[in-house]
Amino acid sequence: MAQVSIIIPVLNEACCLGRTLRHLDILDPPAHEVMVVDGGSTDETVAIAQEWGAKVIFADRPSRAGQMNLGAQLATGDILCFLHGDTRVPDDVVMLMVTTLVNPAIACGGFISVMAGQHTTRWGISLHNSVKTHYAPLLFRPHRYFRDRLRILFGDQVMFCRRADFWDCGGFDERLSIMEDADLCLKLSRLGRIYQVNRLVQSSDRRVAKWGPLKANLIYLAIGFLWGMGVPGPWLKRFYADVR
Repeated sequence: MAQVSIIIPVLNEACCLGRTLRHLDILDPPAHEVMVVDGGSTDETVAIAQEWGAKVIFADRPSRAGQMNLGAQLATGDILCFLHGDTRVPDDVVMLMVTTLVNPAIACGGFISVMAGQHTTRWGISLHNSVKTHYAPLLFRPHRYFRDRLRILFGDQVMFCRRADFWDCGGFDERLSIMEDADLCLKLSRLGRIYQVNRLVQSSDRRVAKWGPLKANLIYLAIGFLWGMGVPGPWLKRFYADVR
C-alpha cells in the first residue's frame, strides 16, 4: 500500500495542535510519518509536536507555502497530505487518500470541511466553503470546469496528492502569501482531476468567532473574487490577518 506523509505547517498553534495530533495518533492504518514544519513559534507549539512524536522541522524562511514545500522535500511517503494545525481528520483518512489516488485520472483530492468551535458548528459557512469548490472555478475558469472537471480545494479541506505529481507541477508557489492552495489546484489539474471526497474533516472556527459570520463571509467572498480576477496575493493578505 502507498505510504502517506502528513505535513503540518504551524506558527503558534499551541491552542489546537495537540488535539490535531491526538487524532492522528489513532489513524488506522497509521500515516507513514507526521511532519510538523514550524515557522518560528514562540509558544508551546514545538514542545507539543515533540510530545506527540511528530517529526519537527524548522523553516529558515517561514511562510505557509515555503513550510509545506520544505516538508514535501523531506517527506519519504508516496502521497503528500497537507494538514492545517487546527484540523481533525477521520481515523481512516490514510485509506481514503490511498484508495482515491489509486485512480490514475485523479491528481489531487480533498474533503468536505466543517467549521466548528467549542460552542457551535458553523453550518452556513461550512456549506458555502463546500460549494465554493465548484463555483470558484465555474466563475473564473468555466471552460476548464467543464472540460477538465477543474475544482478548487482549499487548505482546510486537507489536500493530498502524489509526491511525484506535486513536484512535477513545481509544488506550492512561495511567492504567494495566500491562495497558494488554489494555485496548486490549477497546476495539478493539468495532470488529472481534482476530486472532493465525500467525507468530513473539521477545522476551527476561530476566524469566524473573532470576525463574526457576516464579516467572515464577506472577507472569504472578496478574497476569492479578487484572486479570480488576478489581484496579487500580497495585497489580498492584508485582508486575511492571522488569528490565533
